[in-house]
Amino acid sequence: MVNVIGLGYIGLPTALMLAAHGVEVVGTDLNEALVGKLAAGELTFEEKGLDSLFEDARAGGIRFSTEYQRAEVYIVSVPTPYDKHTKKADASYVVAAVKTLLKVAPKDAIAVIESTISPGTIDREIRPLLDGASLHLAHAPERIIPGNMIYELLHNNRTIGADSPEQGEKIRQLYASFCKGEITLTDIRSAEMTKVVENAYRAVNIAFANELSRICRHDGLDVFNIINICNKHPRVNILNPGPGVGGHCISVDPWFLVGDYPQLTKVIGACMFTNDSQPLFVLRRIREVMAENGITDPRRVGLYGITYKENVDDYRESPTLQLLEAQEHCLGVPLKCYDPYLEDRAVVESQVADFDEFLKDTDLVVLMVKHDHITRNWDRLEGKAVLDCHHFCPLTEKVYRL
Repeated sequence: MVNVIGLGYIGLPTALMLAAHGVEVVGTDLNEALVGKLAAGELTFEEKGLDSLFEDARAGGIRFSTEYQRAEVYIVSVPTPYDKHTKKADASYVVAAVKTLLKVAPKDAIAVIESTISPGTIDREIRPLLDGASLHLAHAPERIIPGNMIYELLHNNRTIGADSPEQGEKIRQLYASFCKGEITLTDIRSAEMTKVVENAYRAVNIAFANELSRICRHDGLDVFNIINICNKHPRVNILNPGPGVGGHCISVDPWFLVGDYPQLTKVIGACMFTNDSQPLFVLRRIREVMAENGITDPRRVGLYGITYKENVDDYRESPTLQLLEAQEHCLGVPLKCYDPYLEDRAVVESQVADFDEFLKDTDLVVLMVKHDHITRNWDRLEGKAVLDCHHFCPLTEKVYRL
């Protein structure tokens, strides 16, 4: 039996996938309301394909509880936030989960840490908790993204770090019950490093594109045209810039390396600061577009999109929230904002729940997220100035780019 600890964006799909493929699973979370909803057959967040997977898992006998279970394998998928001052990962939720499961775990059970952690965390903070207990440890960092979770759970390659080949193989077989990608076995510390390195690589490439957007803006050039031409070179593949970086992976995980290795991460650190400051660059562009269109009242500016990426309801670390945090000091009042995926949830005070209300008395629409919803409603923006942060709006006289 497998006990999945933590039923958020990673733990719940993992638990459902296992149960849908014939594994006996109990999902555990300390949030009683969340467990109550799941036990009653209600999902707790939206995700393409999650509803049908939920039904398959329920047919497979999945159970939900606020109690830790006696199991052969534990999969720990709890939050690992980072301290914004020290840039270090906070492993306290993982530590608390392991402490609790140690009270019920049978001899030779395996605890698989799925939560993203900084290299060395298991040796520094988890292994000392065992104190002679026969619990084995492993690390299988998650590799899925909201909006495509189900496909990526099935098809993405996985890495499993374990203390012995025998334990690693046991966990490999468990994940192979559903994972069609290649599953690589390695040691725990290497597995810890791979996840943060993957996201650091992506952060560095995004930062390069974001920095290009500022250089090209300074010289009056179209950054997207420059990137398009450069990418015709067979060995060049520059990403497009955007309003910032959100989510709980690329915007957070590379900081774990910066926090732990401050003298060795000059490039990574500089790139993270570049990405973190991109919403301020967007704010400067907003002020420029306002001036060009004679807009003096910030209340006539609206931010479209609050989530951190398109077509999901996940708003963790989103560029819009980062911009809102900074903009009141620059413009004096909070900019109103709207997101079609959050109409039933108030995330910020300046949020409006209706698209018509959002457009009313709005002279400048800032496209922070490229939801499919807006592509179906281009005509609704007619006559308004538009700042397109993703280069996806049809170009007209009143459409501005980063």
